[in-house]
Amino acid sequence: MSDCIFDKIISKEIPAHIVYEDEVVIAFLDLGQVTPGHTLVVPKKHVKDIFEYDEELAAAVFSRIPKIARALKAMNPDVKGVNILNNNGEVAFQSVFHSHIHLIPRYKHEEGFGLKWETHDYSHEELANIAQNIAKHVEG
Repeated sequence: MSDCIFDKIISKEIPAHIVYEDEVVIAFLDLGQVTPGHTLVVPKKHVKDIFEYDEELAAAVFSRIPKIARALKAMNPDVKGVNILNNNGEVAFQSVFHSHIHLIPRYKHEEGFGLKWETHDYSHEELANIAQNIAKHVEG
């Protein structure tokens, strides 16, 4: 059994607010929402970071990013853009050593952006509503 939190989410050992899932990736809300809809896209195959991807896995994982990003934009007319962020290695602020891509909806210029960001706490119900709203916008 893996101690990796993302492996546990993939195997449904622990709950998550899933917005998209197929045979290659699972996408779910980050518990530390930088902005409403902050989503993590995680390959189901355990790879530590970008350096462990082969071309096939990279193509498969990254080909899912646009459809999830479009769903984030569609979920709320106030979404003006999306940051896509992937940290690789401790020095690059990777904190969970299972590769994952952050999709962070941006609502206004004043939100600012940096590698250290302020997160906001949301209730289980609020996260469930955000996840459901994104999931219904993911193209099949």
